[in-house]
Amino acid sequence: MSHNDELSLFMNEVADVRPIRSDNIHPHAAKSAPTEAQLARRQAATAEQLALDHLTMEAIEMRDPHEIVGFKRDGVQEGVYKKLRLGKYELQASLDLHQKTLNEARQTLGQFIADCEVRDIRCLLILHGKGERSTPRALLKSYVSAWLPQLPAVMAIHSAERRHGGSGALYVLLRKSERKKAENRERHQKRLG
Repeated sequence: MSHNDELSLFMNEVADVRPIRSDNIHPHAAKSAPTEAQLARRQAATAEQLALDHLTMEAIEMRDPHEIVGFKRDGVQEGVYKKLRLGKYELQASLDLHQKTLNEARQTLGQFIADCEVRDIRCLLILHGKGERSTPRALLKSYVSAWLPQLPAVMAIHSAERRHGGSGALYVLLRKSERKKAENRERHQKRLG
């Protein structure tokens, strides 16, 4: 059978086939709706992605490798900030940015903060190194110190105690998630009951 014969046979077979209206097909309808946690995770990831887009790659004020870095938002109590500074909070997660390019560090940092926020992790350690041998010196340290305050989830940062990496690392305090705030309010109301 020649190629043309095959083709005409095929055309005869499909002559009365009509394309179906695809707008009535929902291939994913069988899957259950996303859980509240998944929605919260997506929302946080989207929010941090938006914030991440604003993380500057422009020139910033360069820091000294041994400089102590600190930042606190209005509303963070002095006592809380002091406890963070002295490394008295339990470090629930850490991220090591050594050997990463600026762009990799930016992506990794944004994603890490978003993941921590979704998991209700409040206190973390970011290891960026002092950058004594980088050109310019303290490159990663300077950018990480500039980026963190740009992320809405970040309430305070401070250079770590020596045992946690000193001026080559930062303690980061994240805001309470909406869910945690709601749980605290409920607990408080029960106590007042």
